[in-house]
Amino acid sequence: MAGSLLPRHQRRPMTDLGKIDASFFDETIYPNLGASRADVTVGPRHGVDFGVLDVGGQAVVIATDPVSLLPELGLERAGRFALEIVLTDVAVSGVPPTHLAMSLTLPPSWSDDDLATVWRAISDHAERLGVSIVSGHTARYPSIDSSWVGGATVLGVGDHDDVVRPDGATPGDQLVVTTGPAAEVTGLLSTLFPERLGVDAETVAIAQERVDDIPAVADARTAFAAGGVTAMHDATEGGVVGGLTEMATGAGVRFTVDSDRIPVQPGVERVCDAIGVDPWLVTSAGTLLLTVEPEATDDVVEALRDRGTPAATVGEAVAGEGVVRDGERVHPPDGDPSWDAFDRLSGA
Repeated sequence: MAGSLLPRHQRRPMTDLGKIDASFFDETIYPNLGASRADVTVGPRHGVDFGVLDVGGQAVVIATDPVSLLPELGLERAGRFALEIVLTDVAVSGVPPTHLAMSLTLPPSWSDDDLATVWRAISDHAERLGVSIVSGHTARYPSIDSSWVGGATVLGVGDHDDVVRPDGATPGDQLVVTTGPAAEVTGLLSTLFPERLGVDAETVAIAQERVDDIPAVADARTAFAAGGVTAMHDATEGGVVGGLTEMATGAGVRFTVDSDRIPVQPGVERVCDAIGVDPWLVTSAGTLLLTVEPEATDDVVEALRDRGTPAATVGEAVAGEGVVRDGERVHPPDGDPSWDAFDRLSGA
């Protein structure tokens, strides 16, 4: 689910769902990365969702994600949101995404008209964001029965000095959070399973509006342009707590968080309570976690609010380790609880 939309019609053992754990990454992935090349300035590492190449003195930021298309959102919106999800991992680097290669491996049930609607929506949104589609593969294949319908690789071309890493926080930096926890889960599950949540129709309608909180590419650009951003991350799998833990661990600092300051969107608490998940621990694509130099914090928050995105200063980076919320140490979940919630609601 990292940087992604929830699946549909998917059946897999719960213990295998979601990202691989850190120990597997450290033992199997990280030691086996093919050839060593001097032009790789940032390679794969836990908690960093992009790599960086040096090409002719310029930074080429690169990230790859699965593509998830949910027709239940409406095909045009599904295409736009799928694009936002795959672009965000580059956008949080501070370098705007510029180029896209996308592979779509669609179920046989997708008609040419369906594909045309989605593709035009992707293309139109990419044009608005200044992203050129430069390569791809599009086909239908048998035995595909979920929303995971391919993958995409995104590039951003810029200056090395502009690259912001998620592990860049230092003591004294202020912690800024946009949108708040669980907007993604709330919006998607209330859209996919409106009659199974056990909440009233008015709450469902409010919760469904949270789908519009998922896009974050413009927010990342706005925050970076305001200045002073030292680290930026997208709160996907493991939610706000998971994302903050990755950032704090990578930077070697402790984050102290005041939960009363964090924005929480309408419908989130009601839906999360109804489906039995902690909103702080579930995937929250579209929610940005930032550390900002103290003198620039107000400018960043104001810039985000001016474009209509809820944002607040919710804590700071201090010496130490981990994440402390309201005076108590918190830990990310072993697996994202939204997978289990999805399976319960879908009757898996």
